Amino acid sequence: MQRRKEAVNYDGGSFRDPDGRVFLRDGRVYRGLSARGSEEWRALSQAAFFKQAVAAGRIVRSDERPAEAPWALVLEHERVPAVSYPYEWGFGMLQDAALLTLELQLAALADGFTLKDGTPYNVQFVGTRPVHIDVGSFERLKAGHVWAGYRQFCEQFLYPLMLRAYRGAPHAPWLRGRLDGVSAADAKRLLGLRAALKPGVFTHVHLQSRLQTGHEADSSDLRSELAAAGASPELVAASLSGLREVVAGLGWEPPASAWSDYGRGEHYSAGDLDKKDAFVREAAAGKRRLAWDLGANQGHYARALAESAETVLALDADASTHEHLYRTLKLEGPGRILPLSYDLADPSPDQGWAGAERTRLERRAKPDFVLALAVLHHLRLSAGVPTEELADWLKSLGAEAVVEFVAKDDPAAKRLLARKDDRYDDWTRAAFEAALAPRFETLRRAELSGGGRVLYHLRPKP
Repeated sequence: MQRRKEAVNYDGGSFRDPDGRVFLRDGRVYRGLSARGSEEWRALSQAAFFKQAVAAGRIVRSDERPAEAPWALVLEHERVPAVSYPYEWGFGMLQDAALLTLELQLAALADGFTLKDGTPYNVQFVGTRPVHIDVGSFERLKAGHVWAGYRQFCEQFLYPLMLRAYRGAPHAPWLRGRLDGVSAADAKRLLGLRAALKPGVFTHVHLQSRLQTGHEADSSDLRSELAAAGASPELVAASLSGLREVVAGLGWEPPASAWSDYGRGEHYSAGDLDKKDAFVREAAAGKRRLAWDLGANQGHYARALAESAETVLALDADASTHEHLYRTLKLEGPGRILPLSYDLADPSPDQGWAGAERTRLERRAKPDFVLALAVLHHLRLSAGVPTEELADWLKSLGAEAVVEFVAKDDPAAKRLLARKDDRYDDWTRAAFEAALAPRFETLRRAELSGGGRVLYHLRPKP
């Protein structure tokens, strides 16, 4: 057994498993396993369902590495291109991650295994493909065992999906505001009496709320009672199949919004569109590891970035726009674009235990190229972020960027200012360029028709 002397960079979200811990080294992802964890892994790695799921890309690929203290075994995992969280996913993404979890649990049960938990944090997306990344959450099935992760699945998957499907309420604020998700009692109150007859609500919400109220002091008592009642794997599988039908049957049709029908042709002549496309493609040419497209809309420029970037994060704050983009990208097949529902003015924070369990996007998916087309004026004129602070934030990303300045006399900017006083004296081309000058080298600049919109290709100064 080897002993490493350097400090171990443990992942801030992996501390709950007593039999393993994820750590990072030289840009690679490892998992240390205890003696018990290593025994479970060796049994799991030989299971037919597991081999099939890994081959299909549904479970992350893992390879054994030399053991090092204090671990009995070390695994190296294939690294996902970018880590995202369920409060950054739209309805379709959360639903697909839920279905993956249930389908893996059903396959595991048939092969004598089970999941310890039922959290969306065990799932990541590679493009639009969900992948289960926590091999330590599988264990061999014990006699009389029922799925210990059922409650967690309901709180972090099912209830948030029901809120959107049955009430039209966004799930992200609930998942971000409480990392453990929505309790059964809260789900019951939020869904209301009218929803009680909708598929799955009475069984998975009302009954669970009643059970949890009576057994909150020791939830293990409930599992013990169910196990003693003789819950066979077949009975558990039948219940899980019913739960899968409920999840698969949930639906949400994104309503039209100001941005869901916003095409890239708005406010541009055909000549300007061609000029803008050429500018972006020339600036983005060359190998990029990770690119961000801020305000991705229908994903035209994200697709352009994906021609050279290994991975593109397509960020958009509008829920309808994001949902349409995700559905479209799924139909196009496996790709390099990961669409996230993300508000730049209210971004995902560092939170959870010690502020490190879930981290902000810049820490877990730092870009080497950023595209900010027709988005910065929203942050200034709608969100009120000062121009100097916008420039500071862009510089902090440490990436080359293409940004677009939109003047206040542009129709799009006038719409933002229609119901407010214009107190944004620092939003002029001269002030914008003055803010960029000490922070970036301008590699190229291009004016679009009328001069109200200007493109900049920027490189951060040391």
